[in-house]
Amino acid sequence: MTFDTIQSPVLPSGPEHPVEPSTATGIESRSSSHHSTRTIVSRTAGRPHGPVNRLFSPGDLGRRLKPFVFLDYFDIPAHSATRFAMHPHSGIATTTILLDGEVGYEDTTGASGVLSTGSVEWMNAGGGVWHDGYPEGRSRVRGYQLWTALPRELELGKPLSQYLSVDKIPRIGPARVVLGSYEGVQSPVLAPQGINYLHVRLSAGESWRYTPPAGHTVAWVSVQRGALLVGRDQIRAEVAVFNESQDVLEFTVDEDTEFVLGSAVPHPHDLVLGYYSVHTSKEALQTGEAGIAEIGEQLRRSGRIG
Repeated sequence: MTFDTIQSPVLPSGPEHPVEPSTATGIESRSSSHHSTRTIVSRTAGRPHGPVNRLFSPGDLGRRLKPFVFLDYFDIPAHSATRFAMHPHSGIATTTILLDGEVGYEDTTGASGVLSTGSVEWMNAGGGVWHDGYPEGRSRVRGYQLWTALPRELELGKPLSQYLSVDKIPRIGPARVVLGSYEGVQSPVLAPQGINYLHVRLSAGESWRYTPPAGHTVAWVSVQRGALLVGRDQIRAEVAVFNESQDVLEFTVDEDTEFVLGSAVPHPHDLVLGYYSVHTSKEALQTGEAGIAEIGEQLRRSGRIG
């Protein structure tokens, strides 16, 4: 299942008695919040393409944020005929968080079905996979799709897909741990180590503190509902990128707010880009593109694509 729109990625407690934050949740009251020591070094509102807003890609912020190389926010109206046809990837993994609605999916690992609100899809493309996605029913469909660059030892491996219902994604305080491990809570997604991806909801007046794991100097947030306060900076309807550091991130909200946060150990390789693929070398890209071409021929022979 996918919501990526395909194009070349090469583009330019009261106030007298403040409560210390819980080590289990990171939530604290507004009155006890501290200023974040991290600074915002880049912002973007993205580039809308119909119901999909491309927030960053490998040709722009993806080079700064790798292994996070691509992020879409999709908001498809009810009764829409939008469908994302079968298409390929290699060298990356896609993670889709479905925030509202239902989505049908199929991929060439043999998986197919329907995801419901709150579900997560993980697609490790490895050396080549094809997949598609389409809204089911007549309700609004909303969510995020993230691409992460795979490490060299996995970029040409066997494809793997996981489709996880909302009850399979663990939670700590206001955060769902979609990828990685945080405060002792481990995601069931079989993602490479060194990558965290959280889906967070805060109520008006709450603050939340995120302490990155060791080595996670890459960090960003995307807010599409509500607004985050980081020190004196407000983040609303945009992606904000933080300076490279392992310092704590602290957020406060004046209204109910939903956001996703990524942190990671930096990807050590240059991004070698294809039309559907991201690899660590030209040789790996050639192998990956050959793999997806071979699968494509099999799909054409079977009449599944034109």
